[in-house]
Amino acid sequence: MQISEPGQRQYGDGDTSFLAAGGEAGIRRLVDDFYDRMERLPEAAAIRAMHPEDLDESRDKLSRFLCGWLGGPRRYREKYGPISIPSAHAHLAIGSAERDAWLLCMREALARQPWQDDFKAYLIRALSVPAERCRNRE
Repeated sequence: MQISEPGQRQYGDGDTSFLAAGGEAGIRRLVDDFYDRMERLPEAAAIRAMHPEDLDESRDKLSRFLCGWLGGPRRYREKYGPISIPSAHAHLAIGSAERDAWLLCMREALARQPWQDDFKAYLIRALSVPAERCRNRE
């Protein structure tokens, strides 16, 4: 985020990103759109197959994780305990194609959000880091 006024916080500072996302309700909308894209996009078939048939828990986990990751309450830790994203995905074969499919779903979900374009751009760049850290082959 460009700082246009002295003292204005950037995305990633404190709860700035959490608030820009619309809090927990906004994050849940993003996650629902993300999993909707994963179920519909042919490019995402391989990563969809890595998930259980019922995506309710996956939606809950990602929503809770993003809540804390974006500077809000640590909902994931409250319910599921601590997490290491690469370790949590180590049992899955994730290469560049799977990483890119995940990011495609997220990019399309972000496009559907009523958020500032600079926040969407910031978020996809930020999410690219853990997506790459989950890659464990190629």
